[in-house]
This record gives sequence, C-alpha cells and structure tokens, in this order.
Amino acid sequence: MCGIIGVLGKKDVVPSLIGGLKRLEYRGYDSAGIATLTAGGIDRRRAEGKLENLERVLEGNSLQGLAGIGHTRWATHGVPNEVNAHPHMTKQIALVHNGIIENYRELADELTAKGYTFESETDTEIAAQYITSYIDDGKTPEEAMAAVLKHLHGAFSLAVIFKGHDNLMIGARRGAPLAVGWGDGEMFLGSDALALAPLTVRISYLEEDDWAVLTRDGATFYDKDGKQVERPIKQTQLSGAMIGKGNHRHFMMKEIAEQPAVMGETLNAFFNPKSRTITLPDLPFDWNDLPKMTIVACGTSFYAGMIAKYWFEGIADLNVEVDIASEFRYRQMPLKKGGLALFISQSGETADTLAALKYAKEHGQHIASIVNVEESSMGRESDFVFHTQAGPEIGVASTKAFTCQLVTLACIAIDAGVKRGIIDHEEEARLCAALSEVPARAAEILDSDENIKALAEAIFEARDVLYIGRGTGYPIALEGALKLKEISYIHAEGYAAGELKHGPIALIDELVPVIVVAPSDPYFEKTASNMQEVMARNARVIFLSDADGIKQLGGRALGSIELPKVDPFVAPILYAIPVQILAYHVAVLKGTDVDQPRNLAKSVTVE
Repeated sequence: MCGIIGVLGKKDVVPSLIGGLKRLEYRGYDSAGIATLTAGGIDRRRAEGKLENLERVLEGNSLQGLAGIGHTRWATHGVPNEVNAHPHMTKQIALVHNGIIENYRELADELTAKGYTFESETDTEIAAQYITSYIDDGKTPEEAMAAVLKHLHGAFSLAVIFKGHDNLMIGARRGAPLAVGWGDGEMFLGSDALALAPLTVRISYLEEDDWAVLTRDGATFYDKDGKQVERPIKQTQLSGAMIGKGNHRHFMMKEIAEQPAVMGETLNAFFNPKSRTITLPDLPFDWNDLPKMTIVACGTSFYAGMIAKYWFEGIADLNVEVDIASEFRYRQMPLKKGGLALFISQSGETADTLAALKYAKEHGQHIASIVNVEESSMGRESDFVFHTQAGPEIGVASTKAFTCQLVTLACIAIDAGVKRGIIDHEEEARLCAALSEVPARAAEILDSDENIKALAEAIFEARDVLYIGRGTGYPIALEGALKLKEISYIHAEGYAAGELKHGPIALIDELVPVIVVAPSDPYFEKTASNMQEVMARNARVIFLSDADGIKQLGGRALGSIELPKVDPFVAPILYAIPVQILAYHVAVLKGTDVDQPRNLAKSVTVE
C-alpha cells in the first residue's frame, strides 16, 4: 500500500520527508523517492528497495529545498525499479500517486498524439504528463488540476508540486485517503495522519472527490464541482491508535472506506493494464501438474476461500477443496504429493491455519499463503506468499483485508486459467477489465451509506436475521451473517437460498428480517423465487441487487440497496461492502463495541 508525504516548510524539508516515509513503511513498498523545488526548478532522488537505499543515494548526492513530496511505492504498473519509482517529473511538475487510474491507456493515446513521450511503465506518469499538457496550454496549476480531475477515472490520491511555484502544493483524492496537516507557517500532506504525526497535531481530511490547494498560510478545499468547501481541522494526539481514525467514529468504518484504494493497490500488484493480463511472479509449481488444490482458512478468510472455489473450478477447471483450518488436520484427509495447499489469513499468525499449513507441508504439498503481513509466521513457512495491500487493519471484524483477499484470489484464478489453457487471452482481458472496475465501483457503493443506515434502523431490534444467496452470493450471505453477529451480537445465519425449504424457512415470520444477496447473474431468477417465498411468509426483506434486479423486485421489499451492475465474476467482491456497512450501523445503533467486540481478538494465536 503506497504512501505519500508532502511538506511546504520554513527550512529544508528533506529530513521531514524521509521521516514521513519511514512512518509509512508499514504499508509495504519496494521503491521510494523524494522531489523538492530548487532554484533551478525541480530535482529528485529515487531508489529501488528500502528507504536505506534512498538515504545512501542522498548521502552521495544531496538534495535540499523548502517544498517537497515523497513516496513509498509498491510496484503496480511497471516493475519495481528506479525508473518506475515516484515521484514522477515533467518539465513542469513532480507528482506522487496512490491507487489506480483506470483510463490511463486512453489518456496516454491522447497525449502521444500531442507529442508527449513517457519514460516509465506507470499510470502515474500519464497523470503527470496530462497535468503538464494543460499547463503547457496556458492554464495555471489550479486550473490544470481542476481540468485533469474531470478526466481521471479510478480510485487514487495525488500530491503535486509545480516548477516556479515554491509556495504551492495541490492534493486530490478519489477513493484513496489523503490528509492535510496545519503548521505555523508550514503545511503538510500525507496519505494518513500517521505520516504527519510528529509534524503537526492539526489535521483536516479530504472527503471523496475533494482537492486542496496548499500554501504556507493554509489550505483551500474544493469539491468535485470546483466549489470551495470547508473541511474541519481536528486536534489529534500524537500517540495511540486514535490518530488513524480520520473523520470516522470507528476503525471499522475507516477501513470500510479505505477499500477502493487498497483493492486498487492489490490489483495493481498483479494486473498489467498494457497487455490486459495477470502477471504473477514465478511460482514454484506448474498449474498443469497439480492433482488438486486445497484452500484452508478460518472465519472471514474461509468465506474468501469458498468464493475462490467457484473461480478456480469455473475459470481454471481445477479441482478445489475448501477446509476450515481447525478441522483440516484432524480428519486425516489424503493429500496426494505435489498438490497445492493455499492458506489465507489476514495476520498470518492464526494458530489453526498455521498448524494446518505445517500438516500440509509434511504431506508433500506446495505451500502458498495469502497474508496481509508478509513477514508473518505463515509467510515465513510458505513456499510462496501473495501479499495483499490492505495495510494495517485495526477493527476485529475484517473488512478491507477480506476484499483484498478476494481481489488476490481472483487474479490467481485468472492466471491458473490461462496457464492451464482453459481461457484464452480474450477471456483473460474481459475478466481483467471487470476486475479493473472494482475500485471505482466500490467507491460508488460507499455513497449508499445513508440509505444503508436507514435500513439498519429498521432491523436493529431483531433477535434473528437470515441472509441468503446463491453461487458466489452464498459465501457473501455467510459473511454478512458473521459480520452482524460478531459486532452487533444479533443471532444471524447465512444460507444457500436453495436450502430454505430444507429447514430454515420454518424460522420465517414477520419478526425475522431476511437479507437477500441477488446480483444479476445466472442464479438471479432462482434467488428471486426464494425471495418471493419468504415474503409470502411476511418476512421483512432487504434486497441487494443492481438496477435491473431492483426494478424487477425491489418494490416488494422493506428496502433495497442498489449496487453497480458488474460482471458476475466480480460481484461477490462488491456485494461484501454493503453487508459490512449494514452490520456496522446496526452495531452502532445497539451501542456495542464495534472495533473490539466482546470475546473476540484480531488474531487468534491459540487453538
């Protein structure tokens, strides 16, 4: 998860930039760089690898300035090297960027036609050159930024400095967080408040689609329409986890809101938009040689594995078993040597999953893991690690870690399908296009917060809640029920919709809300039929679907949550978000401890 720091200072800003980047190291990165405004224009230093490499570059070739920006980059578009490292420079600006610019290929074609050229493989350089093109046309930096933001698609945050403007920095956000720090004759930008912690205790947070113009005298904020808006200054404490909550009351909601950005960064680690392919590092096995794949996890991660089973079997024609880690090693299942065992864990320290990993290792399996902490115990025990880019997740109820796991699994499934010859490049490109839309569509879903909050008010007094879905919607029903029960303490269960008549329908009456997960997919009509069955028994239905589904059935429900119409392949990733938000608002209404629910821990390190 990339990191941004920017400083308009009264003295040399390089030490502050390096210090901010060090505080952002927890996000994970493979290159770093800084740029400052100098008497001659703009200068920069970059290095592949860790910050100590950048510091060595600075020792041999020093850099100074009263205004500058810095960045830690996790390789997305382009390999991790100095050329692709941020900041990116043109003759007019230097820019750093978190997230993904979805339409960068179209913008690149437009710029190429105008004679602009590119040095790197990144989408970031496209944004830098696009801003430059407007300045070349005579616009001021502020006018150029306002114009460019109307053309960028995706989830991103930006920080920009401009040649000849030593008292100016501009930041912007869409789906990726960005904070402004207020000093005495100094101003700061950071991808989170932690980066700014020693520099200031006064923080403002950009809201969705905001952009901010900073000078040493302060900051002016604008919304997506270019209208000046006010963003409150919050007093923060320099120590303790509270600094990381931003504008949010709880970490859980902050982490839900971070999903467009972190999913974008996770996707960028595997997706090559130029070739429209998934590119994984060399794996220590051949997909065609695997007799079977076994996915093992606990809790929410187990539901990610259930969804992945649909993907691997449908896209890669690969036989997959999904096991709960606490049961896996006790049933003495036969494991044919040379199989792949994939373990999923946010922390990489989950005791049951770690024990299952060791069991599989003893039985001759290739060991891969999907973790959010690369140097965790599971990461060190694995033959190969897929590192999600979710960043620290403080709330016990997993949100952004879950959706980043799904993005990672989707990418791996596509790679397996191609390598096994089950899908061709055209199908790979189609699936990749669907995945590339996910961050922006996730940001759209966050705009439904008030509607979901109102629906929470209609169900928070319920004693029992059922969730139903089919296909990949079934694990989302299980996940929705888990979220509700673990943070609101309401009894909730998820079921495959087709199983209603095999028992659960006996529970239905006017006191039992039913949450129906029903994207427009091949299962929609059957799920709709199950929804009609529960409504005929006076159930209060909350209906999750896209515009087509809601037009057909939404009028009969207690309430509907409209989601973007997307390829069914990526629907479960997006449908996870409203069930998270619904559980959150129910828990807030009930007054429970949202971030640290009773009896639960973030990482289960004992069996």
